[in-house]
Amino acid sequence: MHISPRIDNAVRILLEIALVQQDSLDTAAVKAESIAAAQSIPSKILESAAAELRRAGLVTSRRGPEGGYRLSRPAAEISIADVIRAVEGPLASVRGQRPEDVRYPGAAAPLQQVWVALRVNIRAVLERVTIAQIAAGELPEFIDELTANPDAWRRRPGVAVTNGQDIERGRSPQP
Repeated sequence: MHISPRIDNAVRILLEIALVQQDSLDTAAVKAESIAAAQSIPSKILESAAAELRRAGLVTSRRGPEGGYRLSRPAAEISIADVIRAVEGPLASVRGQRPEDVRYPGAAAPLQQVWVALRVNIRAVLERVTIAQIAAGELPEFIDELTANPDAWRRRPGVAVTNGQDIERGRSPQP
């Protein structure tokens, strides 16, 4: 799974707001400048990401001296999956289609089940981790169990990414 900069920025914006709000939707709005400084997100990128979050109904915004951003619902009700869907759409897609809509002929026919199973596993993590849990530094126990395995931290051989381009390991990049 690829976590794009858009997803990463959106999650970090929500975390900063959640830290201030602490599940009280009545607190003061968090200024864009404050979020940008705390997370080292350039202002233009923050504005774009915040606009996506606003359109998705995850934050509200207000202009002016008392303006800024607020969560539109408690942080405990916003999962990482919600953020990904708001910013980039479905958690898993195959050539732009949902896994259940993809059909393959012949020997590839069972591949659809692999893609559906992948989505199930992505959901199993991302739908169970909330903005509130991350902001509080209290991740669910299953995250600790998954990351306690040293194999979880080990890179697999295959394709390396250098300067945003995929390069097969062992081969020189082509100019």
